[in-house]
Amino acid sequence: MTSTAASAATTDKWSAQLRAHGRRVTKQRLAVLDAVDHSPHAGADEVAAIVRTTLPDISLQSVYVVLTDLTETGMLRRIEPPHSPALYETRVDDNHHHAMCTGCGRIEDVDCAVGHAPCLTPSNTHGMTIQIADVLYQGLCADCAAKPDTAVKTS
Repeated sequence: MTSTAASAATTDKWSAQLRAHGRRVTKQRLAVLDAVDHSPHAGADEVAAIVRTTLPDISLQSVYVVLTDLTETGMLRRIEPPHSPALYETRVDDNHHHAMCTGCGRIEDVDCAVGHAPCLTPSNTHGMTIQIADVLYQGLCADCAAKPDTAVKTS
């Protein structure tokens, strides 16, 4: 499949999902979805910078509005690592977790331990029906651990 065909297929996929969620298909929404899809775990500033390569006049506020709307529809997932701005990803159809390097801040997906939601069982549900477990593993990536001046950081 050529990159043009792949791009058209991706646009068709996002367009169908937007319509299924009762949203109009706009170039701003498509550009934000494409940016987050190609740069998972990106913050709003990074998404805006990517979107501005195709829509140079889009404001940061417009990007925030689209990110918020797409998160509320369930098309994007917002993750909030400690001491970091919110990050966004398009991987929303499973209950996966994240690993964060405390040295460089890199975020990676970690598949669910048992494969279905919720993949962790709490000791007390307080009468709630638990649907999702959200875990953030923190540590040093191999690159940061190899640096002689990197101390183990804890939050």
